[in-house]
Amino acid sequence: MTTTEPNLDVFQQHRGLLFGAAYRLLGSAADAEDVVQEAWLRFAEVPLEEVREPRAYLLRTVTNLALNQIRTQQRRREEYVGPWLPEPVSSPPGTTASPAPDEAAVLADDVSLAMLVVLEQLSPLERAAYILGEVFGYPAPEIASTLDRSPAAVRQLMSRARAHVASRQARNQVDPALHRRITEQFLRAASTGVVEPLLGLLAPDVVLTSDGGGQKSAALRPILGVEKVLRFLLGVTSKPDTPVQLHVAEVNGLPALVAVDADGAVDTVASFRIDGGLVREIYLVRNPDKLRRVRV
Repeated sequence: MTTTEPNLDVFQQHRGLLFGAAYRLLGSAADAEDVVQEAWLRFAEVPLEEVREPRAYLLRTVTNLALNQIRTQQRRREEYVGPWLPEPVSSPPGTTASPAPDEAAVLADDVSLAMLVVLEQLSPLERAAYILGEVFGYPAPEIASTLDRSPAAVRQLMSRARAHVASRQARNQVDPALHRRITEQFLRAASTGVVEPLLGLLAPDVVLTSDGGGQKSAALRPILGVEKVLRFLLGVTSKPDTPVQLHVAEVNGLPALVAVDADGAVDTVASFRIDGGLVREIYLVRNPDKLRRVRV
């Protein structure tokens, strides 16, 4: 056994949890993988007997690496074409064939695209405090040590983050069966080009945000209101960039509409935020760099 094998065994036990934390912080599976890999390179050099609580040590390392990565992301987004949306994935981050008990909170927690959008609206420190406290159950003093802030400052960060998340979350828990029915109705509308049946599904102030990253056609600004959203959807479905097949598939833990081109590559993912039985927000991810982890 080499000197790094015990470290690797410990690291693998927590890898899913670490990826889940980095993904929530960054909204990007690719960036999260980079952060987890960097965390491993650092952990491999640490004498294992000096680490009293590997889970806390690794989570602290990943959090700080992710916060540094956010600064890099912010610079990239200054040059990004159009709105930026999180990167969708076909299953909850951190999923394994037989998840370890330590990953239970990661797998059970909401990783929907809508939730990731909400987290993106927090400051990096608010986001980190919220994820460490609400998802992983760390008390304020431990979060303070990770973020190099006082416990009082961390409590303020968490309070602001909770208030923002609560104001944006659905008032009632979405029924997965309802979510699937609404997604299937969007599939029928997209397949036939008849969007009028969607009128009763859309909230009057529905917002559609599309992310093409400058590589695929997309609206450069969010589209607000039923009439404008339907007009945009009608234009997209009547004049697609390329012929596609439409499917309903689970993305980030909820049914989503997935378009696949003739070569089998995912062309578009459409996800919905449903509140009160109505679609409040539609997220269209078209940037091909963000669709590599979506499967049908």
